[in-house]
Amino acid sequence: MKKNCWQKLNRPILALAPMAGITDSSFRLLCKKFGADIVYTEMVSAAGLCYGGQKTLSYLKFNKKEQPVILQLFGSKPEQFAKAAQIVEQAGFTGIDINFGCPAKKVVQNESGATLMNNLDKAYKIIEATCNATSLPVSIKMRNSKGTTTAYDFVNKVKDLPIAAIMIHGRSFEQGFSGDASWDQIKKVRKIYKGILLANGGIYSPQAARQVISKLDIDGLGLAQGVQGRPWLFKEIKDLLKKETWSLSRDRVSSYDWPKIKKIILEHAKLTMKGKNNLIEMRKHLLWYVKNQPNAKELRQKLVKVETISDLKLILKNS
Repeated sequence: MKKNCWQKLNRPILALAPMAGITDSSFRLLCKKFGADIVYTEMVSAAGLCYGGQKTLSYLKFNKKEQPVILQLFGSKPEQFAKAAQIVEQAGFTGIDINFGCPAKKVVQNESGATLMNNLDKAYKIIEATCNATSLPVSIKMRNSKGTTTAYDFVNKVKDLPIAAIMIHGRSFEQGFSGDASWDQIKKVRKIYKGILLANGGIYSPQAARQVISKLDIDGLGLAQGVQGRPWLFKEIKDLLKKETWSLSRDRVSSYDWPKIKKIILEHAKLTMKGKNNLIEMRKHLLWYVKNQPNAKELRQKLVKVETISDLKLILKNS
């Protein structure tokens, strides 16, 4: 048996799901602080790691406080996944995840991501090659469906491989990131897969999280869009899950007011500056943080120009 960090986590597991351009080291650290049990990196190109591209290699840097941290690979060639898996293991990550769900056009056109749900033989070879190349636990992430291929079809094809965990996005490839999530495929997958199973998609509140956990036979959740500008959602979910009784109306109010959020924003900015020399890449996070504030429009106009912590402090001080 391969060593499996997933088995050591308390249930229900709350994972920070991988998001391109979003789940960098600073955001992963912040989410860990608020209760994320395990975090995923952004998508990393298996080919890029094999060729030693400097930008791709930069994704291998992480803070030990992020552990357990899973690096997610995408690509289309089994031999590249095998080589990349060895590089990831040497870098010290806790596990490897393979992306079979990304709907982005540039990823799909390269026969990677969700496209592989329609090429089950190749998907099988990719997972097999990765598992054979590393002692790290290998997990996979996929969509509810793509075309006529369902998550159940996919898992049924690869279920004999030593897959440590599966995260299923409740939306189809065709839905992208909009519309309601469906959990029918997770229910079917559970009947044939007894490992760690996580639901992902459409979870924006503690109440939604509790409802999904209570009605599905799953080991936990992968949170993505719901924590954009709200990394404290992990803590809110855990707080709600501890309650024996809960009221939909009473428990809907967040305890994170603007003064608290401003402190979190500055903490996020300081973490970001440890690995970069400006806050340009953090601007999208800043816009999410102010989304529901009364003066959000005015703040957005200022925050899209932020470059330094000094700039940010001045804007927040006057808000």
